[in-house]
Amino acid sequence: MSTQPVDGRPIGVALPGWQPASRPQRTPLQGERVRLEPLSAEHHGDSLFAAFLLPGEGPHDTPQARWAYSGGMPFSDAEQCHAWLAECAHSEDPLFFAIVEATSERALGMASYLNIVPEHGSIEVGHIHFTPPLRQTPAATEAMLLLMRNAFALGYRRYEWKCDALNAASRRAAERLGFRFEGIFRQHRVVNRRNRDTSWFSLLDGEWPAVEAQLGCWLASDNFDDEGRQRSSLSALSA
Repeated sequence: MSTQPVDGRPIGVALPGWQPASRPQRTPLQGERVRLEPLSAEHHGDSLFAAFLLPGEGPHDTPQARWAYSGGMPFSDAEQCHAWLAECAHSEDPLFFAIVEATSERALGMASYLNIVPEHGSIEVGHIHFTPPLRQTPAATEAMLLLMRNAFALGYRRYEWKCDALNAASRRAAERLGFRFEGIFRQHRVVNRRNRDTSWFSLLDGEWPAVEAQLGCWLASDNFDDEGRQRSSLSALSA
């Protein structure tokens, strides 16, 4: 969008009330199914390492294969996993959280804020690692909702999602969560001596209220039967 100034050149819409966003803090985010806790190798390491090594569905869903679009699994044993988690936990950007299942108190995944730019109101979600017990569950969706809700509450106006353009599952997840596809950055990175094109998605503050309502309706307890099966899909609610 643009406005027309006196000299005839289009410029961006004025933001007279704009204030920089606040930086996210290392504070827990509480949901009904999950709790996001600031990552700690000491508190979450054993649970995460065990969950990372769980088999998936089918012969090609191996622990190593699940890291194919992330540059490969960054550890080979428990000691290396704890060291890697400790390094992640000390990072400010990315700022990592462990995803803790409410019923079992097990850490079953990770996610982070990154590319945090409060002065422009832009923030990204990434480094998402859902282990098999968490993947494709309402708990996983709630974890993403908690991060989204917190970011917009802090005053961010642009929430980003980026992934390898060949990562079809990640692209579907972004669209399912309400992000809009913006395009592909060609030859964006070199990962393990291979080319990576990157798909960019975004969610803006003006779009957030409708997306939040849709996610809330889908996550409502009455949308699931006694066996945990959804009554209405998120895509149906969005439509």
